[in-house]
Amino acid sequence: MIQSLSRARWVFTALLTIGITPLQGRASHPERLHTPGFAGAQEQSHTPLEPASAERCIPSKYGPNDQVGALNNITAAKTLAASKLITRGKTYRLGIEINRRTPAYAPRTFSLTVVQPGQVAGTTIEPGKTTYNDDIIYGWVGVGSQLDGLAHLGHDNVYYNCNKAADFVKTDGLTRLGIETVPPIATRVVVLDMVGYFGSDPVKEGTAFNRKEIEGALRRQGVKAIETGDVVLFHTGWLKLIGKDDNRYLAGEPGLGANGARYLASLGVAMVGADNWGLEILPGEQGEASVHQILLMQNGVFILENMDTGEMVKDKVWEAFFTVGPPRFTGAVQSYVNPIAVR
Repeated sequence: MIQSLSRARWVFTALLTIGITPLQGRASHPERLHTPGFAGAQEQSHTPLEPASAERCIPSKYGPNDQVGALNNITAAKTLAASKLITRGKTYRLGIEINRRTPAYAPRTFSLTVVQPGQVAGTTIEPGKTTYNDDIIYGWVGVGSQLDGLAHLGHDNVYYNCNKAADFVKTDGLTRLGIETVPPIATRVVVLDMVGYFGSDPVKEGTAFNRKEIEGALRRQGVKAIETGDVVLFHTGWLKLIGKDDNRYLAGEPGLGANGARYLASLGVAMVGADNWGLEILPGEQGEASVHQILLMQNGVFILENMDTGEMVKDKVWEAFFTVGPPRFTGAVQSYVNPIAVR
């Protein structure tokens, strides 16, 4: 998620005002189914490549009630085609572990507490001397491996499909574009090894992935094309900094550039992600709109962050069957996820 430090501090102050206190500090960085709004399989032309300003509100080509954007491109035929990529049955989990030490965009924090209700001082629950453990999460949803929903980032309080914040953003949950509207996802994933492309592990912060680099990585890996309804994941090596250099991890990153974001959207991809915390290049490109705005607000392309692509790259698995189903937190902006790839 890309926004200014001043905005983060404003949020922090607002949370304190309503009585929500973060549990610990974090390094900061300036920075096809019967689902509501799911249009199903349709033949559509995709977004043109020419730049569009961040101010531009683009109505969804799937209609005024659309809430899932480019996920409409994952048809039944697409899922069946992707399933044919499974030839060995090897599975890859793409989520990272989440705990109180996971570096996150300030002021986001995460903490878990294990409790034993009604079992003080070693007592048990009758009959049968039953004991049990339970747990409570205190934290922000945007920590660790996550799916950014279409209401995550907009421009001047306008979001995907020209939804205005005043009409749907409530403190107790969104009334449109919530994470509960995301359908079960099963499609093809393409992994682009930018470490191999640039010959640097990790790729240096501030390195942009635009159309030239995307097409170069595809040629290098022998992948014919990115197709409509695909998930595209960039491997940058950035995750290896977690626990070793958290300050560097949060201070910048290599990532998708504005031209690259428009290019992928023009191909009709459903989701784009990376093995870093914000997907897009930081520091950002001079004079360009945020990649989050281009993908989420203007094109309805969902974003995956902190994806663990290392094992797939090690095995040279450049394309595979991909599935994810986020928890259906009603009205949530984003969600923890642990996608699975199968080859």
